Amino acid sequence: MKKQRIDYGSLKSKIGNVEITTGAVLESTGSTSKTKTGAWRSLKPVVDEQKCIGCGMCWTYCPEGCIEKSEKKFKVNFDYCKGCGICSNECPVKAITMVMEEK
Repeated sequence: MKKQRIDYGSLKSKIGNVEITTGAVLESTGSTSKTKTGAWRSLKPVVDEQKCIGCGMCWTYCPEGCIEKSEKKFKVNFDYCKGCGICSNECPVKAITMVMEEK
């Protein structure tokens, strides 16, 4: 059976000055790391440093990989955080609260 090739050109649209590919098709490996997606969120995680025990559960479960190790604790890279709240749900000491994003 012959493998079908996708015509990526037919999947492209332009919104403002940004060209996007419809249908969640990634043309190349790692291309999502070049796109800052943090502007999409309506909620953002806020870490209570006093409660945080540095266990790394937030880092483990973050589907975007936007939680980074910082000395003994972890910090959120808001350029890529979409505000899904998984980090908050998985935190065993409830040190992460989801708050409304103010722009």
